[in-house]
Amino acid sequence: MWDVAEPLAISEEQRRTLETWMAARSTPQKLAQRSRIVLLAATGMANRRIARETNASRPTVILWRQRFVTGGTAALTEEEAGRGRKASIGPERVKEIVDATLQTKPKAATHWSVRTMARAQGVSPATVQRIWDANGLQPHRTRTFKLSRDKHFVEKLTDVVGLYLNPPDKALILCVDEKSQIQALDRTQPGLPMKKGRCGTMTHDYKRNGTTTLFAALNVLDGTVIGECMARHRHQEFIRFLRRVDRETPQGLDLHLVVDNYGTHKHERVRAWLAKHRRFHLHFTPTSASWLNLVERWFREISEKRIRRGVFFSVDELKLAIQEYLDANNEQPKPFVWTATVEKILAKVGNCKAISETLH
Repeated sequence: MWDVAEPLAISEEQRRTLETWMAARSTPQKLAQRSRIVLLAATGMANRRIARETNASRPTVILWRQRFVTGGTAALTEEEAGRGRKASIGPERVKEIVDATLQTKPKAATHWSVRTMARAQGVSPATVQRIWDANGLQPHRTRTFKLSRDKHFVEKLTDVVGLYLNPPDKALILCVDEKSQIQALDRTQPGLPMKKGRCGTMTHDYKRNGTTTLFAALNVLDGTVIGECMARHRHQEFIRFLRRVDRETPQGLDLHLVVDNYGTHKHERVRAWLAKHRRFHLHFTPTSASWLNLVERWFREISEKRIRRGVFFSVDELKLAIQEYLDANNEQPKPFVWTATVEKILAKVGNCKAISETLH
């Protein structure tokens, strides 16, 4: 005979929460077990039978029934003081491992791994991994940065950001640059298509079939792009592209072009051409600050979505693919919206410089 127990009263919201915990793969096993105990108790099932169904003891079933009655679903997530597995190493030992990770390097490597740190500290790799996870340490990873040394950084930054946030009247803002040396790559072996449980594959080796350079002018207002592929990227090609921009934009508007400091953009013949076309105004980004030019963001889009994983048997095929992407972009353009102010950018740059000077 099973011992008789009154059905446990639970609300619909509590039931949904318990069922969600049971169904989720990330739920700890002990929490899933407690949730099942409460759900079975709500049906009026006897405690001994619940214990058998959940592989728990009868006192455990009674305990979590009572905990639920007094504290609801939140009580199932709490551990009684003094229970649970004790820490195998103390806080001082943890601090030693953290300090060793931050302040030292292994003898024959540039950074620690879980196993090398475990050997050096006389603990298990799992212990090192837990400590690193808890303290946000990832010795195997680095992030690159570049601080501009341009003497006129603030002036150029203010000029370009001012165009984005406060565009002049009766004018278009175009972000212009060249994406050079785009390679027409053909893979040496055919890849496999994507299927359930497996991503698509492609060989790491390839055959080069030539290169092209994409000149692009991104309209900041509406996201449309004027683009053209050329064999080289000298001042002659840049002037040719400026002529195309001149033809394909409304004649009554001034054109403010955001460009980088590449020598082609400052060539004497380019300056002479600009002097004859007064509606063109060039705004130069600071050196080592290509992130200020929004067309660089668009270049990343075309690289990720059309070029990097493409297979091209010739430069002509590559040019055709780029043109198809341009056409699709201009059919449904989506502008990139600049939101950062000069003050916020300068504050971040100042913090980076302060940290760099402190560490060095």
